[in-house]
Amino acid sequence: MFTGIVAAVGTINTVTPLPGGHDAGVRLVIGAGGLPLADVGLGDSIAINGACMTVVEKTPDSFTVDVSRESLNCTAGLDNVGEVNLEKALTLNERLGGHLVSGHVDGLGTVRKFEPVGESWELIVEAPAALGKYLAFKGSIVVNGVSLTVNRVEDVAEGCRFSINLIPHTIQVTTLKHLAVGKQVNLEIDLIARYVERMLSVEQAQR
Repeated sequence: MFTGIVAAVGTINTVTPLPGGHDAGVRLVIGAGGLPLADVGLGDSIAINGACMTVVEKTPDSFTVDVSRESLNCTAGLDNVGEVNLEKALTLNERLGGHLVSGHVDGLGTVRKFEPVGESWELIVEAPAALGKYLAFKGSIVVNGVSLTVNRVEDVAEGCRFSINLIPHTIQVTTLKHLAVGKQVNLEIDLIARYVERMLSVEQAQR
């Protein structure tokens, strides 16, 4: 589990195809940036742009993960060299500063607006229609591994658009500063909303 509070901005330094041809994934070597790795062991989980990955190798300042083709097909930003948001798995003695995050990307959104408004930035993302029912005013959403609060929701023909206000601190300490219109982002819906939807659907089916 994670919190959606980015601990450091790292860098994908190398992307190497794994054996197996077109259906194979890639191996990423990631510079940890300011993320301490002393307490990270092989097999531990680290969220990379919101996607939970398993550490298979490490050095004092970098770590390596294998990303399957399935994960590549379901995420954005894990197949190219560049900056990524990093967060180690939550421990029980830490504060839950964001919200409960599983590190499982539910879908890809598309940036429709990213503009400064006063001292902050307005981010509008278009999510797939299937995720629209999980988005609510003042509810939580994870965008590229960052726990954020939804300010506005609008259902459109293409899906569901939601608006977020990004404060200067979030812009400064995450990779969201690099977003642009048309860019895809990793989305994870609120964990509680997922279970509520499941319970309601089962209850209705039993009536």
